[in-house]
Amino acid sequence: MEEKLEGSLIIIGGAEDKKGDKEILKEVCGKLDKEKDILVIATVASELPEELGDEYKQIFTELGVKNIRILNIRERRDAYDRSNVQIIQNAALVFFTGGDQLRITSLIGGTPIYLVMKSVYEKGCIFVGTSAGASVMSGTMIVTGPNEESPKKCTLKMAPGLGMIKDVIIDQHFAQRGRIGRLLVGIAENPQSLGIGIDEDTAIIVGDQGEFKVIGSGAVYVIDGSNITYSNVSEQHPDEILSIFNVKLYVLKSGDKFNLNTKTPYSGTKA
Repeated sequence: MEEKLEGSLIIIGGAEDKKGDKEILKEVCGKLDKEKDILVIATVASELPEELGDEYKQIFTELGVKNIRILNIRERRDAYDRSNVQIIQNAALVFFTGGDQLRITSLIGGTPIYLVMKSVYEKGCIFVGTSAGASVMSGTMIVTGPNEESPKKCTLKMAPGLGMIKDVIIDQHFAQRGRIGRLLVGIAENPQSLGIGIDEDTAIIVGDQGEFKVIGSGAVYVIDGSNITYSNVSEQHPDEILSIFNVKLYVLKSGDKFNLNTKTPYSGTKA
C-alpha cells in the first residue's frame, strides 16, 4: 500500500473565510495540481446540497481548480451507485461540507462509497471537512450536546465517525458556541482520546506522521485526559455537574504544531 501524503487531512472548525483572503480554502487548493487533479465536494451532511455545492464550486473555481465534481447523496441507495463510487475513486481531494454529521455516517456508513473512501485515503487522497464535516473525521464524534453551559454528566450524544483520524474527538465552532464543557464531558467519557476543539475560520493540517499545524484566525484547543485522577462521569445522578481532576489543556494559534503521538505542542516561533 502506498504511504499517505504529507498533509492528507485538513479539519476546519467551520465558517471559514469565503469572501476575503480565503486563507484556509487557498491552503486546501494548494494541495492539488489545479490543472489535472479532481476535487470532489461532498454535500452529504447538508439538507441543501445543491445550494451548498454550487457555492463551494464557485469558490474553488475562482481559486483556480479546473476539475470539480459534486457528490450528492440524499439516500443510502445513492452510496451504492457506481457513478458515485467512481467519483470518489478518481478524486485527489474530497471536501465534506457542513450540516449534520450524523447524516454523513448514517447515509454512507458500511456502503461501497465508505469503503472506497477509506481505500483512497490510505493511498494519499486528501480529505477535508468543515463544521459537521470536521467532527465526522474522527473515530468517535460528538453528535449533540449543550453549548455555553457548565459540563454536566450524561448530556452528550456520541456516535462512531468515519475514523480518518484515530484516538481524537473533534468539536467545531468551538469558542464561538462555548463548547469547552461538552468536550470535557467527551474526554471524561473517553480519556484515551484527545479532545480537539477548533474555532471558526481555523483549521488543522494533519500530516502522516501524526503531527498537525494550525492555520487561520482563531485558536485550537487540545484536551488531554490521559492523566485524569478522578471524575464522577458515571451514569449515577446524571444531572450533576461534571467533576474532573488533572486534565491538561493546550491552546494553539496559527503556526503552532502538536504531535498527536507524543501529545506535545510546539510554538509557531520555534525554529
